[in-house]
Amino acid sequence: MPQKTTLPFLALGALFSLPAWADDAAAPSPLTANVSIVSDYLFRGLSRTNGYPAVQGGVDLAASNGIYVGVWGSNISWLADQGTAKGSSLELDPYVGIKNSFFTDFTYDFGVMRYHYPANYTAGVAADTDEIHVALGYQWLSVKYSYALSNAFGIADSKGTHYTDISVNYPVTDSGFTLGAHYGVQTYQGVTASNMKAAGMDPSYSDAKMYLTKDMNGFVLGVAYSRAFKLSNNYINSMGNNLGRSKWVFSLSRTF
Repeated sequence: MPQKTTLPFLALGALFSLPAWADDAAAPSPLTANVSIVSDYLFRGLSRTNGYPAVQGGVDLAASNGIYVGVWGSNISWLADQGTAKGSSLELDPYVGIKNSFFTDFTYDFGVMRYHYPANYTAGVAADTDEIHVALGYQWLSVKYSYALSNAFGIADSKGTHYTDISVNYPVTDSGFTLGAHYGVQTYQGVTASNMKAAGMDPSYSDAKMYLTKDMNGFVLGVAYSRAFKLSNNYINSMGNNLGRSKWVFSLSRTF
């Protein structure tokens, strides 16, 4: 099983020991919450709910110095669908990091996240994954690199697995619409991944997505088209469904 990291929780303690909260009454609240309903939960181009809807939500706490901490969750079925775990209907992701701007229109984001899947594992390696990420943004363009500090998503000896994400989020002026596009590459490392590749079951792949959102008085409607590429049969579940097949996904979300 992957080794559990204590980094998010140590950083959480450090966050609350800092006198960093804004005193300005006009400043936005440091505590926000979000909730979403999606027609399919896609993670890096792969369905986590076998094409079925998901209810998702999270809570974020942000300090004036850019430090943030939060947790996000969703229902899932992918572990049970492939027969590796029982009681695996939840994903719960705690995270901590720092995000700020610099120069003109540049941003950076550095953080740690744990993808946690509480379950009774009956086969393979636990899917819990610890990742560290660094991101750089300029206006509506961003690049993010995520690196696994542990085994990655159920594959043994896969520390060092990484995901590179290039995204565009372009707000259409004064319309409430945002156009977006994304391309990502998931690259698995380690002996197990190399053996899988040699056997024609390469776990590495890429994915792309285009989407449009519309903000309507705080409620955000979204539609996206997603597809994964270079998928091996490793991503066909026990019901014969390709988890990265081309699909449209619809969403409704709200931040409080």
